[in-house]
Amino acid sequence: MNYRISERAASLTPSLTLEIDAKAKRMKAEGQDVVGFGAGEPDFDTPQHIKDAAAAALAAGFTKYTPAAGIPELRQAIADKHRRENGIEYRPEQIVVSCGGKHACYNVILATCQPGDEVLIPSPYWLSYPEMVKLAGAIPVILPTTDRTEFKVTPAQLRSAITSRTRLFILNSPSNPTGTVYTPEEIRALGDVCVERGVLIMSDEIYEHLLYDGAVHRSVASFSRAHYEHTILVHGFAKAWSMTGWRLGWSAAPEPIARAIDAIQSHSTSNPTSFAQKGGVAALTGPQDHLKIWLAEFDRRRKYAWERLNRIPGISCVNARGAFYLFPNISGTGLKSMEFCQRLLESEKVAAVPGVAFGADDYIRISYATSMANLEKGLDRIEQFCRGLVG
Repeated sequence: MNYRISERAASLTPSLTLEIDAKAKRMKAEGQDVVGFGAGEPDFDTPQHIKDAAAAALAAGFTKYTPAAGIPELRQAIADKHRRENGIEYRPEQIVVSCGGKHACYNVILATCQPGDEVLIPSPYWLSYPEMVKLAGAIPVILPTTDRTEFKVTPAQLRSAITSRTRLFILNSPSNPTGTVYTPEEIRALGDVCVERGVLIMSDEIYEHLLYDGAVHRSVASFSRAHYEHTILVHGFAKAWSMTGWRLGWSAAPEPIARAIDAIQSHSTSNPTSFAQKGGVAALTGPQDHLKIWLAEFDRRRKYAWERLNRIPGISCVNARGAFYLFPNISGTGLKSMEFCQRLLESEKVAAVPGVAFGADDYIRISYATSMANLEKGLDRIEQFCRGLVG
């Protein structure tokens, strides 16, 4: 039988983060002592009140279909969150609750882009952005940055990349994989360019609450009516509430785009899981005490890992100001990222993600969403590995 695979599917690059994580888990299952730095999820449990709300919903039989865009109670809670925390006014009709933040991103790209459109993506980027663009038949256009500029794209760089075919600019701050946080002034300047040139912005703000060293998050949609009308905001429950497995995210958009996203979702996944949505309501409306504790621990790990990485021969690393990743430069080791990570996993039993997956082959991604004991052990092994390479 000749199983013809669509060009759309054949064009995709498999997720290297999931591939590395799966290999590390296989090695662990075989009894090997593997330290995993690949996971993009907090190592803390979901707060109890959120789990209790979902359990209560299950017990009450809240297990049926809901509206495709989510239950009204959750859409209202999301709108209230943006008014309260971001100073942005959304009506519940502008909110679409999705099956995770990744799903929200995909919905936005499908709703706004068509074949031949160009989508501007700063590099290093979250590895799924270009693949989503390709699935929509659009063209990813990469705007490269380096650690010399703290991985920030400039307004001039953005302006020069815009053509008559540019439809969308993807902005991710705080950033996965670099931990970069744009200042409010930098965010506004990028937004100004998009407003001036009539380009939509997909603003991925899922790491909004994970900030360090006085960094401030400001949503591009909050600066003016024009910025608001050019912005589709995407967010989710995975990071700040440790709900990665719940598959619950959202988008907030001008109403015509929200309606298009709702229509797409109604013919693909339909609604997110009913009882998970009740957990989402509890996450937004309940106590947030956990976050201060988590942030203090993430910050402790961040500082330790950054200091250790910069003492390792062949490695240099700018410090992150958000999320829970560091993105060290490994060019001094003489290896590119894939070979570095493969050899590191085989010889030292440490799983990191090659930077080539994020469009930056001279770097690797280290997640510090793991215990301090794992960080110490893993960084000891990375230092041993690098000393064997560069002395």
